[in-house]
Amino acid sequence: MKKNIAIVAGGDSSEVVVSLKSAAGLYSFMDKDRYNLFIVTIVGQIWQVEWSDNEKINIDKNDFSFFRNGEKTIFDFAYITIHGTPGENGILQGYFELIGLPYSCCGVLAAAITFNKFTCNQYLKGFGVKVAESLVLRNGQKISETEVAEKIGFPCFIKPNVGGSSFGVTKVKSIEQVQTAIYNAFSEGEEVIIEAFLAGTEITCGIYKTGSKTQILPVTEVVSENEFFDYDAKYNGQVQEITPARISDLLTERVQKLTSAIYDILGCKGIVRIDYIISEGDVINLLEVNTTPGMTATSFIPQQIAAKGLDIKDIMTEIIENELYQLNK
Repeated sequence: MKKNIAIVAGGDSSEVVVSLKSAAGLYSFMDKDRYNLFIVTIVGQIWQVEWSDNEKINIDKNDFSFFRNGEKTIFDFAYITIHGTPGENGILQGYFELIGLPYSCCGVLAAAITFNKFTCNQYLKGFGVKVAESLVLRNGQKISETEVAEKIGFPCFIKPNVGGSSFGVTKVKSIEQVQTAIYNAFSEGEEVIIEAFLAGTEITCGIYKTGSKTQILPVTEVVSENEFFDYDAKYNGQVQEITPARISDLLTERVQKLTSAIYDILGCKGIVRIDYIISEGDVINLLEVNTTPGMTATSFIPQQIAAKGLDIKDIMTEIIENELYQLNK
């Protein structure tokens, strides 16, 4: 009998539109001969199955099921593709743990750590991973322009500490821009990170592991036409994405080994994408760890899977079946 798979999208941040696009991508990638697929949206307290364009059915939060025509449907697996809260920060993972529903991505701790950029980078710094100098502001805290200049310098990035898709991010080049950039970043969340600018080549590398295999994907080089890899570059085509990246085989191998090590240090699960800057002297600097990366047809992960000659439908099946196997062991 076919398993029922929930592709869980939506969320409570500005990334909701991106999440819905990822859900559509995942729906197109998964094996419909093997699974019954349902897109479930979670926006605030409204949890619904998108049964059709004209029909949405409420989810019973007691067990993540739904009723239609007197028949109850229970899900066997949830593929989380919420970019932001509550799907990327451990909250939804905790709920699924409580009701015993297997899911696709990192567990509660890894999700919570990686969602908080400052915490994640400082944690990995303790393992020898190179990161940019940074400081964090929490809601209500203030910092002077002079202090930013002395501690971080210009240019720098001021951005939400727990956001994504480059919402609320400003590349700050002068002391006059600091307070406006902080205000914009706080509009996206309760914490702001101020991070030193690193010159170099931006790259990203995808990876997933199951009980039986490690699959490190090719490295993609990111060349933005804009000031940095902002929302328009990510989603409106103002970027060149070159897979494989124009870096040496040796450097590629180093990036892939580091990606695998970070995955294990954090205790990741499912598909993860890690972003880096290669600075002068081939120094690999971590930018951030994405535990629910974008999965539209043009996102980095599908590009990297295609470049490696793999079938994304098979990978989706591997990830789902690995979690179901772990549950039934």
